[in-house]
Amino acid sequence: MIKKQLKAEVEVYDGISELDENVQSLMHKALAIREKAYAPYSNFLVGAALLLDNGEVVTGSNQENASYPSGLCAERTAIYWAGANYPDNKILQIAISASSNKKKNETPIPPCGACRQAIAEYEQKQKQDIEIFFMGIAGKVVKVNALRDILPLAFENKYL
Repeated sequence: MIKKQLKAEVEVYDGISELDENVQSLMHKALAIREKAYAPYSNFLVGAALLLDNGEVVTGSNQENASYPSGLCAERTAIYWAGANYPDNKILQIAISASSNKKKNETPIPPCGACRQAIAEYEQKQKQDIEIFFMGIAGKVVKVNALRDILPLAFENKYL
């Protein structure tokens, strides 16, 4: 038997104002689109903004459904829209804001497992890492340089 240790490196910023101006703009877009989420069941709103290599910004918010598995997270809404409309462009950065309407959450909230897998797929497709920034409704912002920093053992297309 061999034991291996997996490590992740993240950067933690005290707030949006510490980020580069372009990332600040992207995060503000994530915060704004979060307000357009359709989340009548969970009251948990998420917004995502993607920066593509052609300069386009694509946004998405979570969309719930009474048949819970039929809903879609903000990150995947934006990623799949970008993939459908800009199939030859790379995703450079993703900014995510998430919080409940029931309480003001200032803890950085990372993408769920399904969204991590979707991000992994696009990193593999484009053969390039995607920077991910995530936060609650306010407060600290976490940055990871690539999906593997928060999903080190991702399922990959090489297994198929």
